Amino acid sequence: MSEKLTKDAIVLSTLSIPRLFGRYFLPTLLGMLSISAMTAIDGIFVGHAVGADGIAAINICVPILMVVTGLGLMMGAGCSVVASIHMAQHKFKAARINVTQAWIFATMVILAMTVPVMLFPSAIARMLGSSEALLPLVREYLLGFMPGEMFGVWAALLLFVIRLDGSPRFAMWCNVVSAIANIFLDWFMIVFMGWGLWGAAVASALSMAIGGIIAMWYMLFAARQLRPIRLKWSRRSLLYSVRNIGYQCTIGLSALMGECTMAVLALVGNYVFGTYMGDAGIGAFGIACYYTPFVFMIGNAVAQSAQPIVSFNYGSGDSSRVHSTLRVALLAALGCGATVSAAFVLLPRELVELFIVSSEAAFPLAVKGFPLIALSFVFFIVNLTCIGYFQSIERVRPAMIFALLRGLLLLVPSFVVMPMAFGDTGIWLALAVSEMLTTACIVGYMTIRTS
Repeated sequence: MSEKLTKDAIVLSTLSIPRLFGRYFLPTLLGMLSISAMTAIDGIFVGHAVGADGIAAINICVPILMVVTGLGLMMGAGCSVVASIHMAQHKFKAARINVTQAWIFATMVILAMTVPVMLFPSAIARMLGSSEALLPLVREYLLGFMPGEMFGVWAALLLFVIRLDGSPRFAMWCNVVSAIANIFLDWFMIVFMGWGLWGAAVASALSMAIGGIIAMWYMLFAARQLRPIRLKWSRRSLLYSVRNIGYQCTIGLSALMGECTMAVLALVGNYVFGTYMGDAGIGAFGIACYYTPFVFMIGNAVAQSAQPIVSFNYGSGDSSRVHSTLRVALLAALGCGATVSAAFVLLPRELVELFIVSSEAAFPLAVKGFPLIALSFVFFIVNLTCIGYFQSIERVRPAMIFALLRGLLLLVPSFVVMPMAFGDTGIWLALAVSEMLTTACIVGYMTIRTS
């Protein structure tokens, strides 16, 4: 075991940064895109088989989905950073302890969230804003997908650890297999069996279970460095665990806030688009919201690919490799952002036609808006990359501040001011303004730090 650990440490500390980043990035990107595709395909199946009410019911449940995903990302990012630094300092037992503590804590939290939803689905649905007309559908979806959320948290958390353990391709296949299973299960349960929204919910739960179980199997039976370890349950050990978990949550909090940004974008955007453009505007924005998770996941892929390299070399004190990794990650962020933006600028009709027909009132609004919202994507991905970098080197305060800036402090005012100044065009540009201003703040901060 020690020889293998030494070998892995040498790879992270000596292999060329572009090559090392590429080994992490390509499988991580494919895995992330698989998850985004799963969400979009869910929407396509439900939209065609159940109708607008089905999509509305799912959208009402979105805050729970985002909080759960954010929990997994928070714990995964936090424990991965801490474990990376421990590994760089050859404290492998401490790294295993941190991973185990994070896994147990995340499981306890998601169970505490699942039980009330399963016991009081109608009350939870009303708290989420469901109307009485949509209540049966929202209740149906909550009861169907919530049992799978524990596995979803496991997957979100453990994929960080699996990549850190030196198996980014295995992490990719966890996502890919889960996404493929979801597509088949959606077709089987929604179309073939005719189970409607209940079928969509169960399909999502089962696909999450598949991904979570695969990740759990790896951790228990195939992990080379970070296999879970038996924890002590003395008073002193429990206090030590609480301290460790608190620190991991602090480091990973900006990842949770990234998910909250998507929730704020959907909530505020729906209100503003509805106010200025009516239901057709909400529909056009809703189509854009099916694509923004792709952009979010691409940014996460860049940040998560850089994280183990940055954290390991930060822990070993090699600042030149840390800075080199940041440069490579930023180049990847710029390239990915430019590619996605070009697709939205050049192919807006084709992207919108995947969800609605051209006769819908929302169609021309979305086609006009897609090139405008595309201006945000380069800055969107760069900001996620920089926030991930600050996480990786334990700069918790700037990571949280910039996550809060792009998620609330700049986004909400942009949605208020931009339409007042530029009308309907300003609404589509609000996200771009928020992300551009955040990038400017990050550049200013990093300039001051290096001067």
